[in-house]
Amino acid sequence: MDIFSRTLITFAICAAGLAAYVFVSRLTLRRAAGKQLGLENARPGLPTILYFTTPTCVPCRAVQGPAIESVAKVHGGAVQVIKIDAQERPEVADHWGVLSVPTTFILDRAGKPRFLNAGVARTEKLERQLTAVGLTK
Repeated sequence: MDIFSRTLITFAICAAGLAAYVFVSRLTLRRAAGKQLGLENARPGLPTILYFTTPTCVPCRAVQGPAIESVAKVHGGAVQVIKIDAQERPEVADHWGVLSVPTTFILDRAGKPRFLNAGVARTEKLERQLTAVGLTK
């Protein structure tokens, strides 16, 4: 097999992986739409960061937690953060389709999940997503 064929196969495999990731993310968001488990204390009408973590999650403590705190501090009461311990409340994590921590969902003002971040989402990404759901600085 020549180099062109190998490159083409590699590109096709990468494209298939990316397509599968996008498909699963969208499927998880659709599955989560309308579900209220874990949102019992949510204030209606506010964009929400639904944050799944565990006490032993190092990236949660080192990166994700500070990023969320930074966003919450900048926006004050204009955004709410709901933090859920996935070990303490596994039924909620399962309900939302959480497979690993950190996982964050960005919910719009109507409570509809609009973005899913499986893994660390830095401050800039959270800000872009919140802006997309209508949060202004």
